[in-house]
Amino acid sequence: MTVETLANGNPAEPRRVLITGTAGFIGFHLAKVLLAEGFVVHGYDGMSDYYDVNLKRRRHQMLLQNANFTATEALLEDADRLWAVAELFKPEIIVHLAAQAGVRYSLENPRAYIDSNIVGTFNVMEIARRLGVDHLLMASTSSVYGANEEMPFVETEKADSQLTIYAATKKANESMGHSYAHLWNLPTTVFRFFTVYGPWGRPDLALYKFVDAILDGRPIDIYNHGEMARDFTYVDDLVRGIRLLIDTPPVRPDVPSGIRDGDSLSPVAPFRIVNIGNSDKVRLLDFIDAIEEEVGIKAVRNYMPMQKGDVPATWANASLLAELTGYQPKTNFRDGIRQFVAWYRDYANK
Repeated sequence: MTVETLANGNPAEPRRVLITGTAGFIGFHLAKVLLAEGFVVHGYDGMSDYYDVNLKRRRHQMLLQNANFTATEALLEDADRLWAVAELFKPEIIVHLAAQAGVRYSLENPRAYIDSNIVGTFNVMEIARRLGVDHLLMASTSSVYGANEEMPFVETEKADSQLTIYAATKKANESMGHSYAHLWNLPTTVFRFFTVYGPWGRPDLALYKFVDAILDGRPIDIYNHGEMARDFTYVDDLVRGIRLLIDTPPVRPDVPSGIRDGDSLSPVAPFRIVNIGNSDKVRLLDFIDAIEEEVGIKAVRNYMPMQKGDVPATWANASLLAELTGYQPKTNFRDGIRQFVAWYRDYANK
């Protein structure tokens, strides 16, 4: 539990966390974990129609069953509304997860990524600065590694070759976060996610699309003729990593030489980048085989060339996360698929 006891024997006030994107896949799961531990959480979500809003509302309805959860439906671009909400709630911690997601959609509607991911993130950082929060945590993505070919990906390697506007906006968020951490001594942790999947996932994610199509007898599109690999990270593992990082705010180093090897801590700011991944490169075709085994149906496979902006593989080195928190994601993808399929059959009544 997070409710600590003061020296006089009285319980301390529970910590207050503002999470952007609580109607989203990851934000929903993180809010559940924090609420179960006794945090007070306020969610802020724009309820955009990028995918089924009913799924988002179902997530929020579940969270609202807890008296320690409140929510606001508004866009991050609405700076006045965001400030009014934050000023009233007075969070000690902000976890910024809301974003316009999706690599492929960024080819169709790039402006949505500028509005949400650049302008929206700037507004969140301004809130964190004005309130002087104890820790600002922000979501990035493995897509920032772009054309890098040396794997597993390590936080300390250069990442300047993003291949989509989605990835570019996320890399911009990292740079913006570093500047605010330096200028205002704002402890900031940015985590890079690696192919997150699990129950209550987004309909545009591969696992959801594959299971939905296979159960309906529709073909599935397999890009690069299946010659792809991903570091699939189960959502419960991911949010466990975030939860532990909340308690690990970076501290500006006295001297750069004091930063240990492998630590992405900035030499000039209380700022750090952390990979959260399963540290296991899984072939896409093995992933699909496991889905077929779980649903008991063979997929109709439509092999296609590489999608523009996609990369053939991702693979995380998550040793920094383990060093900082003592935790490392470990769910085997077959177990994760089993959990998702069970949820999906119930949710979709299939």
